[in-house]
Amino acid sequence: MINELLTPDYIFEASWEVCNKVGGIYTVLSTRANTLQQRFRDRVIFIGPDFWKGKENPLFVESDNLCAVWKRYATEKDGLSVRVGRWNIPGDPIVILVDFQPFFAQKNEIYTDMWNRYEVDSLHAYGDYDEASMFAYATGKVVESFYHYNLTETDRVVFQAHEWMTGMAALYLRTAVPEIATIFTTHATSIGRSIAGNNKPLYDYLFAYNGDQMAQELNMQSKHSIEKQTAHYVDCFTTVSEITNTECKELLNKSADVILMNGFEDDFVPKGSTFTGKRKRARAAMLHVANCLLGQNLGDDTLIVGTSGRYEFKNKGIDVFLEALNRLNRDKNLQKQVLAFVNVPGWVGDPREDLQERLKKKTEKFTTALECPYITHWLRNMTHDQVLDMLKYLGMGNRAEDKVKVIFVPCYLDGKDGILNKHYYDLIIGEDLSVYPSYYEPWGYTPLESVAFHVPTITTDLAGFGRWVNSLKNQQGIENGVEVLHRSDYNYSEVADGIKDTISVFSSKTDAEIKEIRKRAIQVAEQALWKHFIQYYYEAYDIALRNAKKRQMMG
Repeated sequence: MINELLTPDYIFEASWEVCNKVGGIYTVLSTRANTLQQRFRDRVIFIGPDFWKGKENPLFVESDNLCAVWKRYATEKDGLSVRVGRWNIPGDPIVILVDFQPFFAQKNEIYTDMWNRYEVDSLHAYGDYDEASMFAYATGKVVESFYHYNLTETDRVVFQAHEWMTGMAALYLRTAVPEIATIFTTHATSIGRSIAGNNKPLYDYLFAYNGDQMAQELNMQSKHSIEKQTAHYVDCFTTVSEITNTECKELLNKSADVILMNGFEDDFVPKGSTFTGKRKRARAAMLHVANCLLGQNLGDDTLIVGTSGRYEFKNKGIDVFLEALNRLNRDKNLQKQVLAFVNVPGWVGDPREDLQERLKKKTEKFTTALECPYITHWLRNMTHDQVLDMLKYLGMGNRAEDKVKVIFVPCYLDGKDGILNKHYYDLIIGEDLSVYPSYYEPWGYTPLESVAFHVPTITTDLAGFGRWVNSLKNQQGIENGVEVLHRSDYNYSEVADGIKDTISVFSSKTDAEIKEIRKRAIQVAEQALWKHFIQYYYEAYDIALRNAKKRQMMG
């Protein structure tokens, strides 16, 4: 099949998250890079924003030799400020980081041109819209410069823009270098995310929502406009899951040409005795923090459960997870003590000194709980935090007699948070079960990463990943590593019960049964490796190249 597809000679890919770790898109790009590099060796070039400007960026290794002659030309002739190097990830792909600040001076002219050519409404811009658009415009300029200096019209070139933030780059190139085939990928519609985030029912009423009208109501006109117009004008429009494609149809009035599901690489998952050692250390670290905080003595047979992700209280299902834990605390069938971690970065202040003091005393056993025995770091908004408010509302105080204890870790797990001091992956490896009961989740890397680390997971069919698992034959249910709960606009209580029941059932499994479940969890993860999902990208390249050719013949 691949032989029949048109293949690009060069691929440019732009995202706000190139060499800039923000969220899931970073995972998409950085894990896929190696697969593309193997096939297109150094003819895949990523473009990202240069926030660091001379400061040390651990993700970027600058090179004086790479594209040196073009770089000089881009600086002197095209007035561009770029740095060229390699992304410090498997595959070491080439990266161009661009300084977009100089383009702010031309902002009004750029916006006027975008309105005249593509009806992009930038009138209502605020917040990160200007910054993203100037980066996108600068990106278009960089690709244009590189193309004219290094390539010819016999080269088949594809430019892929990720999210509304780089949409303007695709539109600019359509005008400036019509020979380049353009792809636009939305990882979540800005308006769908906003509807869900504003507690409006998204799914039951999706058919009735008008995207333009909702954008006005939610003050999202400019982001919605660039996203919608880019989707309509590019040579190939793509999104990451069936569930998001439904949003695209209804809110952007455009279906995706191809669905690019998010794969991943398992090269960051340790093997053999390294895995066993890391899992042991992760469990010891989490139990040590819990015992110091709670003044209790939870042993290694404690069932460690966790959730993580962005602090979107409703969208990520943090609310329903806490509700489920509260119900679980009263569940007569629960066979084990449960220690639940909510690893979600909040408005974090300092690590708790009283907790740090206790953690230093490795062998001492504490019998009294610290004040607020459910949080590891102080928040700057202790009185207005949704997790803390809900714990208080539910009366969950981590008392000695409670079978379920909850600990909120409100910081990035970067290995130097002052309490756990471990990286995210070095902690989730120690969990027994993870829960990601998302309400709004275009794909859902967190449950996929979880099963890759042999940790069975609970997710919902409102996550792209959950929907994909449902499409696999005979692989649903916690016995097979992934429990996919049905979730709708109105079944919050059933979802909470579903989580409670699944954890309760899991707590009664024998060690031998759990070993089997963990094995099956990895089997699900293996089916989502990039070697299986990359074919959809090759289809997108083919569609884009064919449509660009047609466009030029007509134009």
